[in-house]
Amino acid sequence: MIKRFLFPILLILSQHLLAQVKQAQNPIIFADVPDMAMIRVGNTYYMSSTTMHMSPGVPIMKSKDLVNWEMIGYAYDTLANVDDLNLNNGKSTYGRGSWASSLRFHNGTYYVTTFAQTTGKTHIYTTKDIEKGPWKAISFKPAYHDHTLFFDDDGRNYLIYGGGKLKLVELNADVSGIKEGSTEQVIIENASTPSGTKGGLPAEGSQLFKVNGKYYLFNITWPRGGMRTVVIHRADKITGPWEGKVGLQDLGVAQGGLIDTPDGKWYSYLFRDFGGVGRIPYLVPVKWEDGWPVLGENGKVPEKLDLPANKSLIPNIVNSDEFTRKKGEPALPLVWQWNHNPDNNLWSVTERNGFLRLKTARIDSSFVLARNTLTQRTIGPVCSGITSLDISKMKEGDFAGLSLLQKDFGLVGVKIEHGEKSIVMYSNASGKPIEVQKVPLKQNTIFLMTECDFRNRADKGYFFYSFDAKDWKPIGEAIKMPYTIPHFMGYRFGLFNYATKNVGGYADFDFFKIQDKLVFNK
Repeated sequence: MIKRFLFPILLILSQHLLAQVKQAQNPIIFADVPDMAMIRVGNTYYMSSTTMHMSPGVPIMKSKDLVNWEMIGYAYDTLANVDDLNLNNGKSTYGRGSWASSLRFHNGTYYVTTFAQTTGKTHIYTTKDIEKGPWKAISFKPAYHDHTLFFDDDGRNYLIYGGGKLKLVELNADVSGIKEGSTEQVIIENASTPSGTKGGLPAEGSQLFKVNGKYYLFNITWPRGGMRTVVIHRADKITGPWEGKVGLQDLGVAQGGLIDTPDGKWYSYLFRDFGGVGRIPYLVPVKWEDGWPVLGENGKVPEKLDLPANKSLIPNIVNSDEFTRKKGEPALPLVWQWNHNPDNNLWSVTERNGFLRLKTARIDSSFVLARNTLTQRTIGPVCSGITSLDISKMKEGDFAGLSLLQKDFGLVGVKIEHGEKSIVMYSNASGKPIEVQKVPLKQNTIFLMTECDFRNRADKGYFFYSFDAKDWKPIGEAIKMPYTIPHFMGYRFGLFNYATKNVGGYADFDFFKIQDKLVFNK
């Protein structure tokens, strides 16, 4: 008798627990994936994002469930061959490069568009196969700020762009430039008005959608004294008139757009500033009321979502690498990006099998201006990165190792000075690199590790070394990892080697291992 009553209760409890386990959690990606643009083609979702000064650029990801994403490519290998992007002649383009992209699928072709202050141009990339490429590139002036590409039902093509005052311009039939005779026109005089008119960040980040014959334009604002806010405008014609309202004002989750699922559900994809780890993606459910998309649950961003559970960001967003390549494999997996354009003559994964070799060919006095720093995102809530370094072919003045890259960077590596090898830790917290600690080194192989703690926005980075990969010792000091506008990017792990006195040396990295846990600071 008792079993008869207990069984349905246990069944309900188990189903409830199973449902909890299967739920997705916000953020859907605890890593720097800002300015998302998203489309669905059949049962597959595709997303583009911003990586600015990194090379290759405009990462493309795909998902089957809106929650778990994997890297599938980049829109370009090199944005442009200029000093700012090549880190030549003391120039750089930190915080610039390519900004917010627009992603579309139209008549069998995928379009990724972006713009760059560095080039002063609008860049358009097209392919028939978004997962394999190749991508065709065209560009034209000017650089249309935070534009959204839109293909209308009548066959006409547009960009909406700007900050505060939003404008519309028509493109030609093949989207290779502005339509002859077309003029820019203001469609919304002050798109920030729904969130207040007391200043702050004006409405930008335009993304345009058409649902049931109506146009919906998403923008982000940041009212002075407030938080990042979603503002939505709607109209019956693309030229207006437009009416606007606040779409979401919670946790600073903002900038993005709309996506629907094959079974008719709607979500808004947005991001949140989250300190040193960067700007991290969120999903909020959307309901339609009186012809408006209503974001969130009672105006709030939910912690849990009725979507499949999040899997680890390893190996599809970041991943370990043994630098061993089989025939036909790419030299570098998609999780890697170079800090600015690399000099491809000065790195190799084939000259010594199972190692990444970084060679020197010029003198540099600054880590942030040195070429060929190979990077990956850090991930939250915690992570660690470990590498092994063979320094036997480094020269006097060379400095190689592992970094946490942002403006206030931290470095742990090996430096050769006056013929002596030392393990050193540098902090750039004061605005200039300070050597915090130096440890003598008598062997040619060393193991280096950094740890990142983003829990509750602690934003702390820690540095370690080991002679045998077993007995680890802290070095230097913990660094605070703020998100700074000059770099405009979350902290990144970086493998680096540069010369300060002599050229022709090289450093060999045996592996890079990333974990979503801490070894010491648990």
